[in-house]
Amino acid sequence: MKTIDELLSEGVAGRRVFVRADLNVPLDGTTITDDGRIRAVLPTVKALADAGAKVVVASHLGRPKGAPDPAFSLAPAATRLGELLGSAVAFATDTVGESARSTVADLADGQVAVIENLRFNAGETAKDDAERGAFADQLAALADVYVGDGFGAVHRKHASVYDLPARLPHAAGFLIATEVGVLKKLTADVQRPYVVALGGAKVSDKLAVIDQLLGKADRILIGGGMAYTFLKAKGHEVGISLLQEDQVPVVTEYIERAEKTGVELVLPVDVLVATEFPDLKTKAPANPTAVAADAIPADQEGLDIGPETRKLYASKLADAATVFWNGPMGVFEHPDYAEGTKAVAQALIDSPAFTVVGGGDSAAAVRLLGFDETAFGHISTGGGASLEYLEGKTLPGLAALED
Repeated sequence: MKTIDELLSEGVAGRRVFVRADLNVPLDGTTITDDGRIRAVLPTVKALADAGAKVVVASHLGRPKGAPDPAFSLAPAATRLGELLGSAVAFATDTVGESARSTVADLADGQVAVIENLRFNAGETAKDDAERGAFADQLAALADVYVGDGFGAVHRKHASVYDLPARLPHAAGFLIATEVGVLKKLTADVQRPYVVALGGAKVSDKLAVIDQLLGKADRILIGGGMAYTFLKAKGHEVGISLLQEDQVPVVTEYIERAEKTGVELVLPVDVLVATEFPDLKTKAPANPTAVAADAIPADQEGLDIGPETRKLYASKLADAATVFWNGPMGVFEHPDYAEGTKAVAQALIDSPAFTVVGGGDSAAAVRLLGFDETAFGHISTGGGASLEYLEGKTLPGLAALED
């Protein structure tokens, strides 16, 4: 895989460099609530601009239906990118139309432009190879060189991620190089003990990675909504907690495998419960109750790990040499249910281990809860991409960057 350092050493002055970034930031209207993904691509964009390239930044945002939708415009991201760069960023109001062509044509050496949301064109996500390829051809006409740096999208077989690199000289940006380097530390020559903390809502989202980790991790801690399917598999009452009943058989099999292979699978010993889901807009006090994990009332819902589980999980992380964390321990967006996620984050900070926060909601929680990002070994920008890499899958966006 060619690196951006190699590309820069060859010279990019005056060349149009297409940077496939991941600017899929959360928005409240037109206000960006977390600019972490924009900051992550900044080193690549700045290095190219400083070297005299005409930089064309492209990304998706949200899930528009293959047509323009103002709610998913990249205009706020373009503005924020300009603020972080300290120079104006041009914005094209379409992807491959007149605005994109004229905006790119008007770029001077060292200038940066952002084109509109790639998913406003149905060809970006098309299942049909020809339709996707036709859109990639149009994107290729905007550039001389391709740099892949949107790690959060490399697990997608999309036109700008998979098809476009085949049409242009290509290289991996700084972010992708860093992400791949970190993930290799979790899959090859892992320093042990290797502890994994998994949370989030649905156990089905994590089954494949658990399947792989049962042969690689020394200890797996389970939290979040997915924990209740594990507790159900152990024969416990889970009340009205989030439960994927259809996944109980496979979870039961994983519990048995962990016992046979010597992987320590750690489940909550207590949880915070309430009769209804908290109001995340008003953050009104929820007044939860802590109960034993095997004694959840039939009319109550588990919404966070309890105080004893927080202590237990902190102790299980304390002696680790490598830690991977993906998924919050509870409804961290509400202060009454944020303590479990806080406890895991703090345990990672306190640990001497090499710590990786696996993107998605975990990364959002770190920032929302006010933790210093530099206190962690690495915070990934791609939750789904990180998990699929650990599952051993071939990621289309990475395969496309290989020569």
